[in-house]
Amino acid sequence: MARSQLVMNLHPTRKTMSALNQSPTESPAESEAALPWLTLLTLVSAFALSQAFRTVTAMMATGLQQEFGLSSQDLGLFAATFAFAFGLTQFAVGIALDFYGLRRTWLCTFPLAILGALISALAPNFAVLVLGQVLIGMGCSPAFVVCTLFIGRRFPVKRFAAVSGTAMGLGGLGLILTGTPLAWLIHASSWRGGFAVLTGLACISWLLVYRQLHEGLAASQQRPQTLGTALRGFGDIFLLPQTWGILALAGVNYASFLTLRGLWLGPMLMHRHAMTLVQTGNVALLVSLISLFTPALFGHFDPGPARRRHWIVCAVTLMAAVSVAMAFVPSSWVGVGGMVAMAVLSGAGVLQYANVRASYGAEFAGRAMSVFTMSMFLGVAIVQSLSGFAASWSTALGGDPYAGVLVCIAVLLVLGAMVFRLLPAAPVH
Repeated sequence: MARSQLVMNLHPTRKTMSALNQSPTESPAESEAALPWLTLLTLVSAFALSQAFRTVTAMMATGLQQEFGLSSQDLGLFAATFAFAFGLTQFAVGIALDFYGLRRTWLCTFPLAILGALISALAPNFAVLVLGQVLIGMGCSPAFVVCTLFIGRRFPVKRFAAVSGTAMGLGGLGLILTGTPLAWLIHASSWRGGFAVLTGLACISWLLVYRQLHEGLAASQQRPQTLGTALRGFGDIFLLPQTWGILALAGVNYASFLTLRGLWLGPMLMHRHAMTLVQTGNVALLVSLISLFTPALFGHFDPGPARRRHWIVCAVTLMAAVSVAMAFVPSSWVGVGGMVAMAVLSGAGVLQYANVRASYGAEFAGRAMSVFTMSMFLGVAIVQSLSGFAASWSTALGGDPYAGVLVCIAVLLVLGAMVFRLLPAAPVH
């Protein structure tokens, strides 16, 4: 295929984007009540459980270490397994979504998460526990991609960012679930009880989606002739110049916030700012609550394709500036205020989903979104590893380990923003 023809096929046109965002029954005068909110909420329930599964380590760490005699390295492996399995499965998920559609892909994949949670609850040793994490990561891999594709197909185009932001915010309830509620449950029973409850909730979510979701391929979308054709579509995506800027920023933006929130927030506040465990927990809860609402806020004020990239770059640059301030101003007020600011600015990530959706044609939507999601979660594993090296390096030089972490995150954010800004973007239609 000639490069010019490839670009014409992959770049979204007015016709393909309009068809992507209309259902056969949709009209401009469609009322709010006619929109498929109930179906979307059932899909968001699975996304919320995905959020819960990826953050259970914080609450289960002590129990796991006591029962299996785990080292800190073992615990890190346990936590990272979900991200690696989740990210690497995105290739298969993207092909399945374009080839088999939303319903069949989701209903056949999510049971792996249920099986993994059940195996984890019954795990006799650490190896089986890690196997459970692999299955959970694979099963949860299509959770939010299905949400975004469903929104793109069944909601008006002008509301994509706002509705996606609302979905991301509601999905953040999974973070709340693995806070105080799960901590209370584990204290009253054990970490196995936590996995048992998550297994039950995952079963309920699957049944709800089974009853509500009846969405296959988009009306305008041509099903790939073979799985080989669908697989080659991934290669076509990587040939487009805008892909590399999108992936560069995706690999550091979400990962930077999650690295601070999920890995360094507790140690930094307790060791650097002498906060108690309860005070640290309160800050973590505040940051989690804020992160529930900011995606919807940014989605509501989405400036549209002409200025969306500029907003994304500004938000990421501000995150880098906040990280630098936290690194060099060792004040507890700056530490807490910085985390709050990072939680607010991280909501701009919903604009990146809108940018991905607008950068590719309808027939490649599933694979494009999966590649983006894969980059996000592999980025989490990479940034967390780099931040650990930065902390060790800073300590070896006689400095503050947390300053090293924050500077590392700031540098990665700046580099990601520069690559995203300087590389070509898809034409605006």
